[in-house]
Amino acid sequence: MAARSEKKEGFMETVKTVFWALVIAGIFRTLFFQPFWIPSGSMKDTLLIGDFLFVNKMAYGYSRHSCPFSMCPFSGRILGSEPERGDVIVFRHPVNGTDFIKRLVGLPGDTVQMRDGVLYLNGEPSEQVAVTDFVEVREPQGPQQITPACGNNEGVVGEGGDCIKQRFIETFPGGERPHSILNIGASPVDTTPVFTVPEGQYFFVGDNRDNSRDSRFPRSVGGVGFVPYENLIGRADRVIFSSAGSRMLYFWTWRSDRFFEKII
Repeated sequence: MAARSEKKEGFMETVKTVFWALVIAGIFRTLFFQPFWIPSGSMKDTLLIGDFLFVNKMAYGYSRHSCPFSMCPFSGRILGSEPERGDVIVFRHPVNGTDFIKRLVGLPGDTVQMRDGVLYLNGEPSEQVAVTDFVEVREPQGPQQITPACGNNEGVVGEGGDCIKQRFIETFPGGERPHSILNIGASPVDTTPVFTVPEGQYFFVGDNRDNSRDSRFPRSVGGVGFVPYENLIGRADRVIFSSAGSRMLYFWTWRSDRFFEKII
C-alpha cells in the first residue's frame, strides 16, 4: 500500500510540474516573446526561409491577438506604444487569422504608392542604391519545399543553378531606416494607385518586393490590405537560429552565420 501511495503521489507531482511549466510558458509567450518560424521568402534577404526568431510582444503593448488564438479577454490595446516606420512586425491577418511578417512602411495618414518599382511616401520617392546581387541555389527550401523565383531568366535556371535577384539598399525619404530589398522583374504591383492609410491602421510590404502578398494587394485576391493597430503582435528584432533544411534537426543545414543576427 505504501509503495502504491508513493507512486500516486509521484504521478501527481509530475502532473503539477507539467501544469505549472505550461502556465509559465503560456505567460512568457503571451507577455514577452513569441517564437516565430519564417515559412516563406517574402522578406528575403532580410529574413530567409528557415530563420527562427522571438517576437518582442512588449514593443507595442497588448491586444486580444497577443494571446494564442486571439483569446485575450479584452478589446483595444493596453500599454500600447506606436510602431516606427521600417519596423519588421508580426501581425494577425485581418481576415484569415494567419500570422504574417512584413516591413511597416505606411503610418496613419500617409500616402503610399509604387511607381516603376520605387516606393513613394507622401509623394516623395525612397532612395534605391544597387548593391551586389542576391544569389541563392534554385532548389526546394524549407519544410514546404518552396522553390525560389529567379530574376535571371527563370525558365532556363535548372535545379541546383544560381538563382539571382537584383538587390538594392532602400532608404525612406528623409534618410530613414536603410534596409535591403530584392527585385525579380516586372510585377503587377510595380506601379499602384495611391493608398491613403486610414487612422488607426498601417501599410506593410515585403522586402522581396515581387514575391510578397502584402498591403499592395486587396484581401479579395489574397492580400493583406490595411492592418489595424489591434492586429500588431510584436516586433522582430533578431534572428536566433537559422536552418536551410527541411528539418531543424538536420544540423548540416544550419546557417551559423545568421545566429543572433540583428534584423534591420
